[in-house]
Amino acid sequence: MATTFGCAARQHFGTALVTGAGSGIGLATARALAAAGYSVALASLEADAPSLTETMRYYQADIAQTGQHGALLARVVADLGPVTCLVNSAGVTSLVRGDMLALSAESFDRLFAINLRGTFFLTQAVARHMLDCQPANTVPRTIITIGSANAEIVGETRADYCMSKAAVAMMSKLFAARLASAGIAVFEIRPGIIHTAMTSPAVARYDRFVAEGGVPMSRWGEPDDVAATVVTLARGDIPYATGIHLDIGGGMQLHRV
Repeated sequence: MATTFGCAARQHFGTALVTGAGSGIGLATARALAAAGYSVALASLEADAPSLTETMRYYQADIAQTGQHGALLARVVADLGPVTCLVNSAGVTSLVRGDMLALSAESFDRLFAINLRGTFFLTQAVARHMLDCQPANTVPRTIITIGSANAEIVGETRADYCMSKAAVAMMSKLFAARLASAGIAVFEIRPGIIHTAMTSPAVARYDRFVAEGGVPMSRWGEPDDVAATVVTLARGDIPYATGIHLDIGGGMQLHRV
């Protein structure tokens, strides 16, 4: 039986739950949503919370532990009010970059447990909560998943990562189809090369890629580039859309000959 939570709204935009919010894209997104008028629940593995404003609250959580999703959601709702925006930013990359013929089951299972399984079941829990808590006003409700350009662009040295992001892309479309009639919009954002801890092991390689024209806009992306896109979607500024993805990669997805 689905768990239900209190539905009394507390502010204009409601509450955003952002996973993977301890650093990088997740943290930038949480701060941008707080600045845009949300109360923001930051969920991440780190024991120590990042610097927070008065409308932000930190929850140490591992989304791979699906049995803990209900308790996390209940705490967020009790503390901040009903969730009107979910941002799935938690994710990991391969344990080792290398030949896919040497890819270990350990890396594969760890990555899918977080990037796909944990993300799917947390989204399922939040979707049920959103259906139970119909807003009394015109507050938009959105589910936004941070995917990757590697949902389509092949990265042989991170085969399990690429496969997980391709699966997440389909997951987003499935939730979009299921929730559209309830007025819940679902989106996927596909970042390109973004300055984060995840990309730090490949800085030299990506610097060369950018310098050689691999990114038409000729620069790395920053977490704030992704965060600004999340805010646009969360506020309902693209109102007649769902189930789409947005490439935030400086044109890296463009095929040129």
